[in-house]
Amino acid sequence: MLKYIVKRLLNLIPVIFIISIVIFGTVKGMPGDPVDAYLGMGSKATPEQKQQIREELGLDKSLPEQYVIWVGNLAKGELGTSTKFKLPVSEIIGDYVWNTFLLNLVSLVIGIGLSIPIGIKQATKKFSKFDNFWTVFSLLGVSVPTFFFALILIFFVALPSGVIPVNGMRTPDLAVFGYDNIFQEIGDVVLHMLLPTIVLAFGNFATFSRYVRSSMIDVINQDYVRTARAKGLKEKTVIYRHAFKNALIPLVTLLGLYIPSLFSGAMILESVFLWPGLGKILIEAISGQDQSIITACLMFSAILMVLGNLLSDILYSVVDPRVKVE
Repeated sequence: MLKYIVKRLLNLIPVIFIISIVIFGTVKGMPGDPVDAYLGMGSKATPEQKQQIREELGLDKSLPEQYVIWVGNLAKGELGTSTKFKLPVSEIIGDYVWNTFLLNLVSLVIGIGLSIPIGIKQATKKFSKFDNFWTVFSLLGVSVPTFFFALILIFFVALPSGVIPVNGMRTPDLAVFGYDNIFQEIGDVVLHMLLPTIVLAFGNFATFSRYVRSSMIDVINQDYVRTARAKGLKEKTVIYRHAFKNALIPLVTLLGLYIPSLFSGAMILESVFLWPGLGKILIEAISGQDQSIITACLMFSAILMVLGNLLSDILYSVVDPRVKVE
């Protein structure tokens, strides 16, 4: 297994190299002048001052030279300085990535926790009213855009209630003047997480429940399941100990691909709820032509994605002993 992991990691080096070229070239090809974005609207800087700033940012060099410098800094862990926030990019990502991770982790756990029992019951009661209801519900989850569902919750749930906050991560007054105790802070964060968590969990549930249902339907028709029933085992034992264990294989593969999304953020949703995460920062960076943040976030997401693929393959071999990795 260790030999396989090392081999796969070495094979990922040229993949990441090609991805870095594509990301760097795409970001540099964005319309607009980064210097103008750096100076801000209404700037009266002279051409000489703009040229000086261009040299300070390293934008006066050719694209190949800029790429080599960028890769060298990236290898040293230096992601550059944000032209919009005037802070090191690594510091910005470090401040916001855990907010994104918290939101996505909670919603993923809720989504999977609900999808497994409901998906299993759908499979065991195929084409029943229960199955048809949750099938339609899951189709809505994968079809309705997240921002649209978020707006529905805001206008028809949060605003009429007058209690559920619709933006941010903390109540401004409490964040400024401090909380009385840790439990008050946790309660405040949980209340602000409520709506975005529901939206994300809805989508996660819809995806995973469909996988659980289809996988369980395939498994419960296998010979070994019928044999287990013929031996007189309880139906719950047959389903959860024998059938579900083998139905986990495609779910584990899907879960491995979902793990990178825990850190990469949900751009549109974070912008709707003003959640201080990577997605919101990335949108602000794109609107402000902050190339340092854009390239760092895209590379971060790309590396997580290729590592997620590797993790998915490893988990697949762990769950299914028939799969041998070499």
